[in-house]
Order: sequence, then structure tokens, then C-alpha cells
Amino acid sequence: MRVEFQDVTVARGGRTVLAGISCVLTERRIGILGANGSGKSSLARLVNGLVLPAAGRVTVDGLDTARDARRIRSRVGFVFQNPENQIVLPIVGDDIAFGLVNLGYGRAEARQRALAALEGVGFAEAFERPAHELSGGELQLVALAAVLVTGPALVVFDEPTTSLDLRNRRRVGAAIAATSAQAIVVTHDLDLAATLDRVLVLDQGRIVFDGGPAAAIARYIDLAG
Repeated sequence: MRVEFQDVTVARGGRTVLAGISCVLTERRIGILGANGSGKSSLARLVNGLVLPAAGRVTVDGLDTARDARRIRSRVGFVFQNPENQIVLPIVGDDIAFGLVNLGYGRAEARQRALAALEGVGFAEAFERPAHELSGGELQLVALAAVLVTGPALVVFDEPTTSLDLRNRRRVGAAIAATSAQAIVVTHDLDLAATLDRVLVLDQGRIVFDGGPAAAIARYIDLAG
């Protein structure tokens, strides 16, 4: 998909969060690095209209997020930093199937597709497990499967490996790498950022670097002092 930011400004509570953001994103794996408060999450949420620009324009394959958010969200999935915010039913398989049932699928087919989505992220054994028994990394895999089951062309990840141990960071990173969907990944995880095709670095609401992961990581470390 083609995501285009045209001189975008975002303001919140009288404060400018993003300013002068202009770029076109088409690569398969795109990262966004930056310190806390740099505007990373706001930039990610612009993609499917969770945040709207105060000035400028954001389009996804030509659709304007300010006018066409519903159509965009049918093609763009979003995985939040806290996966518990996305899990609504107590049993994992039922939760993943829930979105498909809402789209009109029969329960049996929805559950079959839910199991396939869990298999796709390497976590099929969780299908009948209660969600409250899962670790943070396991919940993140469930949240990813719940997004992927609806077949999005693009998935936005907001710090998907935050607070995870090494094993679960690697599991989530492998799941992101394996998905056929395009991905935009907000992260502080430099190992994950190093696997991406293109990385933006934000500082104080502006893009200060846009390029390959190695140079982007070096710029991010330099900014961190």
C-alpha cells in the first residue's frame, strides 16, 4: 500500500505533537524510532485515522483518512502496545474469531480461520486457552492473530515488543517478519528495527532521518546521547 503524509501537523492540548511531516511509505517493512514523546505513536495512528491532522493530509492508497477512515480501517489493522486492550473474550480462539463473526462469517468457519491465524504466528496451541493465563508476549501474538485473521493489507504495530523478555521479543519479531501484510512498526527495539527495510527517526515531532536501518539506528543512538 502507499501511505502518503502531506505537510502534516498534529496538535494535542494546545501543543504541537507533529509538524511538517511529508513522506511516502511503500516498503514492505517500515520502522519508526524516536524517544518517548517524539510523536511516534501519533504518526502511526494517523495511518488509519485514529489521529487526524490539524493541518495537511494523510492518504492510504489515495483514500483520505479524514473522510474515508472506515474504508481504510477495513484494510489497515492496528496492534496496540497493550494487547489486553484488544482482547474482549475469555477464550483465545473465540476472541480471534469474534471479528470475523461481526463481518458475517458463520461461527464454525470463523473458528477455523482463527486457528489458521494462530498457526500463522506460531501459537496454535493457545486456541482453547483462557486469555488471562497468557504472558505478555503470548497475548501480543494473540492480538496479532486477531488482526491478521481479517486479512489486512497493512498492519501498524505500536511498540509490539515493549516490556517483553528476549524470548517473546523474538517470537513477536518472527511473527511480524512472517506475515504477508505490509507492516509499519513503532519500536524502541533496535534488534527489531535492524530487520526492517526502511526506518524513520523522529525527534520533537519531526522526521530527522529517513533511510536504511543501520544508519537510522546510529542516528537514534546519537540523539539519545
